[in-house]
Amino acid sequence: MGMGSLSLEDGYVAFVKQDCPTCTLIEPVLSQLAEIGILKTVYSQDNPDFPSLVITKDDSELELSFKLKIETVPTLLKVSNGEETSRIVGWLKQEWEDFCEIKDLGVDGISEFSPGCGSRSIDPDLQPMLQKRFGSGLGSKLVEFASSEDEFEAMYELGWSDGLPIVPPTEKRVLKMLEGTSRSGDEIVTLVPPNLDNLTVEKIAINAVMAGCKPEYLPIVITALEAACTDEFNMHGLLATTMPVGPVLFINGPIRNEIGMNSGMNLLGQGNRANSTIGRALQLTIRNVGGGRPGEIDRATHGSPAKIGLCFAEDEEGSPWPSFSQDLGFNADQNTVTVFPGEGPRAIVDQLSRSAEELARSLAMGLLGNMHPKLVLGFDAILVIGPEHASRFAEAGWSKQEVNEAIITHTIREADLLLRDVDGVAEGLPQGFAGLQLPKLRPDGGLLIVYGGGGAGLFSTSIGGWLSGPKGSQYTTREITS
Repeated sequence: MGMGSLSLEDGYVAFVKQDCPTCTLIEPVLSQLAEIGILKTVYSQDNPDFPSLVITKDDSELELSFKLKIETVPTLLKVSNGEETSRIVGWLKQEWEDFCEIKDLGVDGISEFSPGCGSRSIDPDLQPMLQKRFGSGLGSKLVEFASSEDEFEAMYELGWSDGLPIVPPTEKRVLKMLEGTSRSGDEIVTLVPPNLDNLTVEKIAINAVMAGCKPEYLPIVITALEAACTDEFNMHGLLATTMPVGPVLFINGPIRNEIGMNSGMNLLGQGNRANSTIGRALQLTIRNVGGGRPGEIDRATHGSPAKIGLCFAEDEEGSPWPSFSQDLGFNADQNTVTVFPGEGPRAIVDQLSRSAEELARSLAMGLLGNMHPKLVLGFDAILVIGPEHASRFAEAGWSKQEVNEAIITHTIREADLLLRDVDGVAEGLPQGFAGLQLPKLRPDGGLLIVYGGGGAGLFSTSIGGWLSGPKGSQYTTREITS
């Protein structure tokens, strides 16, 4: 391979280190080859005075060893026109004689075979530094597969996949992904649970490549991970719970249209690259960097497809109300991601309600079943209101706040009906709640209303949440930055 300013001299070139018994063993061989003039240079990885030859050069910085992919010392290269043409590794007398076209090296008193040692340039502890200084600029260790290996199957075997095929995160792809953000690849974004390892922008980019993201999605993935790895969201708890919940993401702001997200027909389903890959990138990062693997720290009894990755956009243009992020005080020009601890979506069908009041009661009834009809206040919910349902409220002049309040009001039930063992059902509230009237959802933010979906169909969808508050997870909204 051509090395530009590091072009090799024609002839034979050796790579050695003093801290290698094989290299010290063959020091007389190197001296003999140098004396007859065919060995042009010896590069030493750890001691510039070893071997003690005029042609010895210092490669303790490992630049040349790294760029030439020296894996074993000693390595002997044959060079022609400044380019390597072939190499041998270790020490085998007959092999060296054939390689150097010498009948008898004439070295007495040393073993005819010794396998050699690992090159310092492949030391795992040095790889990040070498990659950044002399390689692609990436700090992560490069994993290479043999030409005969199926890289997709190999990545499965390495445990990188969530069960679906992943895109090989080559240096070229990762560098291209990093073009999607102005942030430095070695910037530490957060500590990622459960192992609390440092999560860099580069590590996120690698998993975004594997998930199938485009570079322009990367700022969303980074911001979503910043939100998910907070104490408030409690990603560790979300993994460890046996309930079937994971980070559910929805996006507000101009970036939705800039990257072509789906906020309409089938917005919670397949078919849109951004919707399908952004949430997956978050989950792969938690898995591959944080160690959050199912069957280990991830203890979900059943799980759900939402644990692969669920991400969608709000249809702000079609909505009769301000967006969810505007409800929180963000302006229409700000891009935000909301991370919600949710289970899989479930439909609420109502094709007969014609008034806003009827529909509010109906949607409230649909929400009662989330997690369990007798469990209240402990779980938040997203309600994705479809266009046909939303039109009932818009025609009546209801604001989103009025819709929210009406739905929660209509979930209020007599606690006596929700107590344990009532109606022969052991599940329910403790006896201390007797005599109260309680809503299904907490009135101060327990119901997140988001507008979206196809224009035809009198349906809405709820996404039930995990335990809310300090003992569970609090959904989080953050502004997306580049």
